[in-house]
Amino acid sequence: MKVDGKLNVWGTAAVVEEARHHEKAGYDGLWASESKHDPFLPLLLAAEHTDRLEVGTAIAVAFARSPMQLAYTAHDLQAYSGGRFSLGLGSQIKPHIERRFAMPWSRPAARMREYVSALRAIWAAWNEGEKLDFRGDFYTHTLMSPFFSPPPAPGGAPKVFVAAVGEAMTRVAGEVGDGLLAHGFTTERYLREVTLPTVEAGLAGSGRTRADFSVSHLLLTATGRTEEEMARAVDGTRRQIAFYGSTPAYRGVLELHGWGELGDELNALSKSAREDKWEAMGRLVDDDVLNAFAVVAEPERVAAEISRRYGSLVDRVSFYTAYEIDAEVWEPVVQELHSS
Repeated sequence: MKVDGKLNVWGTAAVVEEARHHEKAGYDGLWASESKHDPFLPLLLAAEHTDRLEVGTAIAVAFARSPMQLAYTAHDLQAYSGGRFSLGLGSQIKPHIERRFAMPWSRPAARMREYVSALRAIWAAWNEGEKLDFRGDFYTHTLMSPFFSPPPAPGGAPKVFVAAVGEAMTRVAGEVGDGLLAHGFTTERYLREVTLPTVEAGLAGSGRTRADFSVSHLLLTATGRTEEEMARAVDGTRRQIAFYGSTPAYRGVLELHGWGELGDELNALSKSAREDKWEAMGRLVDDDVLNAFAVVAEPERVAAEISRRYGSLVDRVSFYTAYEIDAEVWEPVVQELHSS
């Protein structure tokens, strides 16, 4: 199982230090997300100051950009990193695409399928010299003259991971992606009974097998070296689960476990005027829900629990911590996961 870190710092010196630390600590990759900052720029620094560390986005918002714009950025990062870049894409939700990015929104699963296909057509033009003639329902790319064609990238086109929770987008990941970025609001049972069978259906439709595909899981993990640290970790994790559980789009995960009513309660509380609503939402997440969504264990037991529950399900894992904890806690966990 590969283990990836999440880039949580910004600024030149901080990013360089974080990248070097992750490579020295034995992580396989370092992923940046798109929230308050551009996810691509720090990865250039991370790649420049490491030798083997893979870099990637988890996620970049696909529909905020045209396929051509993103194809250039990803192609250049693949070249600058010497073939170590992976492009993780997410759709975001309609209000953000339309009202924050002022971009069109419609049929997100169908649009993502076409988006990734467009990227591949553009990269094939640059890397293999194929004629660019992509025509779809959402995107059309038919013009590429030599003046605007970059040279081939080392290692060819970057791998594309598609972030998904629902079945429609998960099938798209299997059809056109190199991998799936499983959302943190995912349980072992949901992966086994819903996500992976849906991925398999998508892979079968594209003439591929599970061996051609990688599943990466951002895994909620609550740990601590003292009782105080553990209590803080558990409390933060409960609140994070409650936050995701309040989102109607993620209700299917709760319903699989018979917890649909919990989703209704969390959604109602999230819209209330209560000043303590986020704390109250966290208190609704009982131990059964907590342990279904998260690995809760002392540091010396974390790797064994991850291997036991997810070793046969995922290919890559990263630790999702909704609380502050010393980064050194994870170093022996990384080594143990590599050796298991």
